Amino acid sequence: MSAAIDSFLAMLAAERGAAPNTLAAYRRDLEGSEAVIGDLVDATRSDLEKLPRAWSDLAASTVARKVSALRQFFDFCIDDGLRDDDPSAALPRPQARRPLPKLLSHAEVAKLFDQAESEAASDRPAPVRMLTLLELLYGSGLRATELVALPLAAVPRDAPFLTITGKGGQQRLVPVSRRAQHAIGRWLALREGKSAFLFPSRQKHLSRIRLYQMLKELAARADLDPAKVSPHVLRHAFATHLLEGGADLRVLQTLLGHADIATTQIYTHVDSARLVALVNERHPLAGGRGAE
Repeated sequence: MSAAIDSFLAMLAAERGAAPNTLAAYRRDLEGSEAVIGDLVDATRSDLEKLPRAWSDLAASTVARKVSALRQFFDFCIDDGLRDDDPSAALPRPQARRPLPKLLSHAEVAKLFDQAESEAASDRPAPVRMLTLLELLYGSGLRATELVALPLAAVPRDAPFLTITGKGGQQRLVPVSRRAQHAIGRWLALREGKSAFLFPSRQKHLSRIRLYQMLKELAARADLDPAKVSPHVLRHAFATHLLEGGADLRVLQTLLGHADIATTQIYTHVDSARLVALVNERHPLAGGRGAE
């Protein structure tokens, strides 16, 4: 492996806060390319033209990821003075489309909450914990890993925000609704032990797998299809429903903790009729000048 790859990965970690899993994926992609064509720093366009044959059995999304890693690597090499040309024009441009996550309607979300609130009325710890988890998933759009590992110190005392450490160790403030604050208060009154985590378990904190299972079980009790419900589906519903309510995409990017606005754009699959109505109602020329 060329030393340039190590330098490139170090840059991603230091300047962009890339997560360990992201760095590992880039390393695999770049090392795999070097195994086919040799040192990437010296690679020519002719060398890169050999890669599509080596990738012929891969999915378009996988090829797109590898191409992206190589393009960024060559940009880095030019910026760092390791080479003065960019051969990446020889790479393919696969049209990989990210699949849209499943979406819950407002009515389905309401059904899920009705069931959780009904069960939590008993003030037993498990149902109150479930309601708190649900409020934070849908009300704040947390990732499952962020939620289960939420430290007790992140819970707000005098401000309606959670301090979240997301991918790549990046921190952000996430608003907490009054409903979620009330649920957290109920859970704290019932929570036992001196764990440093908001949702402790014998292993350390509630696991992501257990959260997934609990949501499926709640969905079944609410007479919803469990296959439609997961932590990510609720995060997706949070984002989509906020956009439907008029939220700005840049604000949503901050709330979700996305480093790139392109990632947030997957949540813009709101119905076309609403978008047309929005343009007709809010565009500066709407209702002003007639057709000429």
